[in-house]
Amino acid sequence: MAVNERLLAAVIAVVALSLTVTGLVIAATDSNPAGLAKDPLALNGYPPKSADLELSLTTGSGANLSANVEVNFTTGRVDAEVRFPFVITTIALDVRLAGHRLYVRPSDESSGPWLDLTVKPPSLFGIALEMTKPDIYLIKGLSERVTKSGYSTTYRFYKDRVALSKLFSSAKSTSTLGSVRFAITVGSQGEVSAGTITVKSKRSDTTLSVTVLSYNQTAHIAAPAVSNSKPLSGSEIEQLLRSVNFSSLLIPRDLTSLSQSSVS
Repeated sequence: MAVNERLLAAVIAVVALSLTVTGLVIAATDSNPAGLAKDPLALNGYPPKSADLELSLTTGSGANLSANVEVNFTTGRVDAEVRFPFVITTIALDVRLAGHRLYVRPSDESSGPWLDLTVKPPSLFGIALEMTKPDIYLIKGLSERVTKSGYSTTYRFYKDRVALSKLFSSAKSTSTLGSVRFAITVGSQGEVSAGTITVKSKRSDTTLSVTVLSYNQTAHIAAPAVSNSKPLSGSEIEQLLRSVNFSSLLIPRDLTSLSQSSVS
C-alpha cells in the first residue's frame, strides 16, 4: 500500500508539474494575455469576400441619411437600404449596384419596378484590398494623432484652410475655405473597422461615417431583371437630392491636394 501511495503521489506531482509548465508556456505565448475579447473582424491577411456596413451622413442643414450596406466583393455587387427624413416622414429606398448598373426603388415596393442608371463604380476588389490593411503610411501632409483602445487603433488626420466646393455646384470657380477631419480605425491585424470624415466651413458642415459590422458573411445579391426596370437619368437623381437639401453638401475641391501639400 505504501508503494502505491508513493506512486500515486508521484503521478499527482508529475501532473501538477505538467499543468504548471503548460500554464507558464501558454501565458508566455498568449497573444491576448489581458483577457481581451478576440478581434471579431480579423481577416488573417486575406481580403474580405463580403462586408456588412452601417453608414450615416449628417449635415448642419438637416439633410441626413443612414444606410445598411451589404457588399459582395467577389461578384462586385452592392445592396443597401437608404433612409432619409422627408418633411414629416422618412423615405426608405432599396439601392442595388450590379456591374455598371445602379438600381433604385422604394423599400415598400418590394415587387415593384426598379429605376436604373448607368454608372462607373470604383473597383470593389481594390476597396477589399484597402480594407484588409490600408496604406495609412502613404497619407502625407496632414496633422496626425494616433490613439489605441484594446485591439483597435485610430488614426486621426486634419487639415485647415482647404478649398471646398458644393457637391452639385456647376461653377468650378465657386469655393470656400474650410477644414477636413477624417479618422480611420483598424483592428488587431490592421483591418478597417470604421472611418469618419468631416468637412466644415463657417456656414456648413458634413460628416460621413462608416462602421464595419462584419466581414465574410454570406451575401447573395441578385441583379434585377431587365424586364422589371426602366432607365433613370442622372439629372433626375440630382433633382431628388436637391429636393432633400443635399445640394449643400461640401467636398474638398481637389482631393489629391489633401495628401500632397503641407499643413497650413
